[in-house]
Amino acid sequence: MNFDVTIDRRNTDCLKYDFAVERRRPADVLPLWVADMDFPVPEAVSEALAARARHGIFGYTDVKRDYFEAVADWFKAHHGWTPEEDWLVKTPGVVFALAMAIKACTVEGDAVLIQPPVYYPFFEVVRDNNRHLVENELVLRDGRYEIDFDKLEAQFRDEQVKLMILCSPHNPVGRVWTREELEKVAALCVKYGVVLAADEIHCDFTRPGHPFTSAATLAGDIRNQVIICTAPSKTFNLAGLQVSNIFIPDKKLRDAFRHQIDAAGYSQLNAMGLLACKVAYREGADWLTEVKAYIEGNLTYLREYLKQNLPQIKLIEPEGTYLVWLDCGAIGLTGSALNRFITEKARLWLDGGNMFGGDAGQFQRINLACSRATLGQALEQLRQAVENA
Repeated sequence: MNFDVTIDRRNTDCLKYDFAVERRRPADVLPLWVADMDFPVPEAVSEALAARARHGIFGYTDVKRDYFEAVADWFKAHHGWTPEEDWLVKTPGVVFALAMAIKACTVEGDAVLIQPPVYYPFFEVVRDNNRHLVENELVLRDGRYEIDFDKLEAQFRDEQVKLMILCSPHNPVGRVWTREELEKVAALCVKYGVVLAADEIHCDFTRPGHPFTSAATLAGDIRNQVIICTAPSKTFNLAGLQVSNIFIPDKKLRDAFRHQIDAAGYSQLNAMGLLACKVAYREGADWLTEVKAYIEGNLTYLREYLKQNLPQIKLIEPEGTYLVWLDCGAIGLTGSALNRFITEKARLWLDGGNMFGGDAGQFQRINLACSRATLGQALEQLRQAVENA
């Protein structure tokens, strides 16, 4: 595919391009914020959806075993683990699954731990379910974020944490946790009886030298208290089709999770989403290889552009995801002032660091899953804004 082609997404009711005014931004901002791609899905997916549309009937839909086999074969081939069919619970999204996990594993007032700066719906799903939010803030050391394990253990013990939500790979800081780090997290979860809900939605976007380790592959008793959250949405740009695959090895935990889905009144998933998921996992590998290579090229372009034209902005080198964390501290603005500068002066729509929690007001998150021309235009607008400040 030619990913250099800039496809006009405006007037398609897409969140990224068509809702600037509704979200209090100028109508002409260039958006590189929300985590979807400006690239068409694999051709096999488009063709399968078109054929299904021509059939013309969209009644209640479920899946046969070939759906599970497509998903399981993907994780076996690409990530070295094979889920069992009984473990699978399908949901319309990972955030929905995290809400169900919170309801299944905790009661109101119980402590749920997250690791800011982190994907901001984590905050919402904890607070909106009236749980006590515990923040194990990541530590930025020599340009790389790390987990404060001493603090994590103290919080597990002193706050009586019941559930930990792990972002792996981590959004927005771009860490791909090593097996050693994940084994430490798992050991603490087992020691203190903490259920581990692992959001692994970005698992297919890791960079060379940073292999992904699923929580499903960790040793010991963690298998009895882990919820693995996966989806094809980031991998194949299918977010709008709303399908996620959640794997829960422990039957008691899985039954409690299913009970909360039943209580929410949800059953069959989107017919088109189920089809797209199956086809993407079966036939999308070559497409993904090309996409990752193109995004790696965008990262190289970004790195060199900043070095040559915007040395005030420092790149936190990503190990995974197609989202990049930019340190804008040298500009001299932070929080809402920095956000206004990016929006009003640079005419860009990025995600401000303060929304991710922690001490992140000097950061901005930028999405590299776009054409090189779009990225170049964004960086030029940013350069002009900084030079004219």
